[in-house]
Amino acid sequence: MSRNNQFADRNCIGVIGVGIMGEALISGLLSAGYIGSSICIADKRAERVSEIAKKYGVSPSSPEKIATECDAILFVVKPQDMATVLDDIGSKIPMSTLLVSFAAGKKTSFVESRVMDGTPVLRVMPNTPLLLGRGMSAISAGRYAIEADIDFITNVLSASSEVIVVGEDLQDAVTATSGSGPAYFFYFVEAMIKGAMDLGLSEKDATTLTIQTINGAATMLNESGKTPTTLRENVTSPNGTTAAAISSFDQSETKEIIAKAMKAARDRSQELA
Repeated sequence: MSRNNQFADRNCIGVIGVGIMGEALISGLLSAGYIGSSICIADKRAERVSEIAKKYGVSPSSPEKIATECDAILFVVKPQDMATVLDDIGSKIPMSTLLVSFAAGKKTSFVESRVMDGTPVLRVMPNTPLLLGRGMSAISAGRYAIEADIDFITNVLSASSEVIVVGEDLQDAVTATSGSGPAYFFYFVEAMIKGAMDLGLSEKDATTLTIQTINGAATMLNESGKTPTTLRENVTSPNGTTAAAISSFDQSETKEIIAKAMKAARDRSQELA
């Protein structure tokens, strides 16, 4: 079979690691049209496998069976567990099997070195809003991956996220931006709620005000077609209340702090490679 057509004929998809992200990907596979019986799952927690199999109608399996029986394998394990998994099953995986790694920081070359030479490998950095169908995913291709492989995983991910394709040298920057980005957002929301409470609002009212404000602002950013700078300027009257807050941010070098934090995330992603 030509590999140019193979992605459309992947009859068995294996998912190794069925934590929160693994579950989201299973949901994406089902949304992309794969039937539950064609999705085989494995995890070191037997009770989690049983839970997911019952919930989604997918097939419980083992990493060893997935290695030999599946046409594509999604690795959704922690970066520190990736070597162990590949060392256990890498030699059993046929060269025609597409391998997709969701392990942060792990390069395609890391996977390629533990499987048969010529095996196609993709690297994906998703983020947690994928769980709600609002995610962001970036795909990078290894040495042997072809366009059809990218098309396959794009089809899977598009059910629950926006998808871009980037050079692998940019994956650490992606990790620092969209991979870790939701946590930055939640951190800021936590700070706003605390700030509102310090000003006298109840926790309930502070939370409602903050979350709805953030939701509305995100919707404006997504739907208005205007840049963040324009939207900020539209809210900021000269010498007004918003201007006072923005001035305080600037005096505290908030932009520099954010850039420094993102660099720290990028550097840690590189260390995990």
